[in-house]
Amino acid sequence: MAKLQITLAKSVIGSKPAQRKTVEALGLRKTHQTVEHEDNAAIRGMINTVAHLVTVKEV
Repeated sequence: MAKLQITLAKSVIGSKPAQRKTVEALGLRKTHQTVEHEDNAAIRGMINTVAHLVTVKEV
């Protein structure tokens, strides 16, 4: 399976509580922090929820 590099591009200040929890569940705490996750449906759904806050690259 492919891996995804997810980077928090924008701050979660001012975002909805559910979006903050989603960003935290992805493992992102600070802006410009990058994490790697396997490409699966659950992670894709989380990315779609906070697409305006993160950038995604396939590795």
